[in-house]
Amino acid sequence: MKQIMKGLLLIAVILTGSTAASTADIQVFTADNSKGEITPATIEAAFKKAGFYISANRDMNGPFKKQFKESTFDVYNLFTFFSKEITLELVKKYPNIGLFAPMSMSIYTKKGEKTISVSSLTPEAMAKIMQIPVDNKALAKVGKMVKEALKLALPGGSFETLPYTVQKPTGPLVSSYHTELDEEDLNTAKEDFQMEFEGELASNGFVMAGFNALGDDFEKKNFNEYDFYDVYSICKLPVIYTVAKVHPEAGAFAPCSLIMYKKKNEKEMHLAFPSVYNWISSMDIKDKASLDVLLEAQKSMNKILLELTE
Repeated sequence: MKQIMKGLLLIAVILTGSTAASTADIQVFTADNSKGEITPATIEAAFKKAGFYISANRDMNGPFKKQFKESTFDVYNLFTFFSKEITLELVKKYPNIGLFAPMSMSIYTKKGEKTISVSSLTPEAMAKIMQIPVDNKALAKVGKMVKEALKLALPGGSFETLPYTVQKPTGPLVSSYHTELDEEDLNTAKEDFQMEFEGELASNGFVMAGFNALGDDFEKKNFNEYDFYDVYSICKLPVIYTVAKVHPEAGAFAPCSLIMYKKKNEKEMHLAFPSVYNWISSMDIKDKASLDVLLEAQKSMNKILLELTE
């Protein structure tokens, strides 16, 4: 496979004005659950009813206890979902919509508490990260669908006011790479690249939490502008375990969606993922333990992709 690195594109979103933004990037919806009737399964059913495709609904408490011998939660699930119809609508103009197809949520109950909470990104935050107009109607529709699903899933719930403000990011919000693939045998070149990539994930402590071949969905709807468009859902257990202790709402960013696509009229394959600087700025993360695992994960993923695209 011919791999020629064409360069590393780092997309930096600079917040103007003061050092902090006025609007929260993460929304946390919480409801009383003293009767235990609301579960990750009932929440999943509500999101399906609202029109979302569910990629995964993973119980993380088991892995937490297995690897770290403890958990500070009675419930902690990472939930990934997206609207196939709206994703198709958006990708026609914004190829990086796969950064949030699927979107991520955390479903959690802190140990001993009688409430259940769901965290997710606001449409405004997704627009900021993808650098698309904040008033995009399709993205606003997704936001409305999420709120309706939350109200259905968590009766009597309400949005919390988080005890921090969004800070100016200290690094690029999206890390992007591109490389050329062998056009004469594109399928084999792609498969070889992905096999090597997945091997590097495992050897660097990352878990492939999901995979969506969005390009197949596009073709079924007669949209054929891509040779392929794949999305990896990637997680690193020490990252979410460490950060969630202080910020359980961190599941709004985990697992991370890494896009890998090639347009038919281009020679290059594009790869991109939201960087950990989103976590740090959106949740005003300051504790050393969280910063250390986040920055190490960013460094590791950059190293993997840089070496593969050389």
